[in-house]
Amino acid sequence: MDCLNPIESAAAESPYEVLLTAVLLIPVSHYLLGLSLIVIVFLYNFLEIHFLQDLFTGLRGQKVVLTFHPSSQLYRDVVSKCRVLHGRQIFITSDGGTLALDWVKNVEVKNLAYQVNDAVEQDDKKPIVIIIPGLTSDSNSAYVKHLAFSMAKRGWNVVVSNHRGLGGVSITSDCFYNAGWTEDVRKVIDHVHRQFPEAPLFLVGTSIGANILVKYLAEDGINAPIVGAAAICSPWDLLIFSVIPSL
Repeated sequence: MDCLNPIESAAAESPYEVLLTAVLLIPVSHYLLGLSLIVIVFLYNFLEIHFLQDLFTGLRGQKVVLTFHPSSQLYRDVVSKCRVLHGRQIFITSDGGTLALDWVKNVEVKNLAYQVNDAVEQDDKKPIVIIIPGLTSDSNSAYVKHLAFSMAKRGWNVVVSNHRGLGGVSITSDCFYNAGWTEDVRKVIDHVHRQFPEAPLFLVGTSIGANILVKYLAEDGINAPIVGAAAICSPWDLLIFSVIPSL
């Protein structure tokens, strides 16, 4: 009886059959283990957990290095506008709440001369726009700074009305701001209007600030001492969005 040499026997089979046989000899548990490792590595990087890296660095994290070219167009158009707003006024409400009103004036942006104590003259007739930021936003938010400096550059005096507890100001009363609370905005508008009776007043609200603005306009109507207003990205239905997280 002829006995085939193992090498000759393997050569007689198709390479694909040999490969399939080898694959089938590997236990299924090994495949599951390999798949689990792939999923773990994917989630580790996709979710940016990086707990192993934090463990080795003693939870100190890594240094963030930001580079820019001061002569680039991007820096002149965006980064240079993201300064801290000057001319802060502290406004105390009737219930003891504290609001920070941050001003940026047209003359400051035009002349690039930022003077903290240089207040707006009461007889100044330049239009004033009051910005009402969105949820958790204040005068330090990039989009608020960009909006304020862009409008000031076009001839407006701008004041950002920071919500209670924001803008670096502590909460000093039992009442906090919300999408339906218009009393703070009403008091700020009346305060600015009394200070600068000759200046036309405009309002700009974003997100939750837009909802507060629209509600204020509906409540005060023609009695509101403003010339115009713009609501940006106002929530469509607060009731629906308040229920969604619990679904």
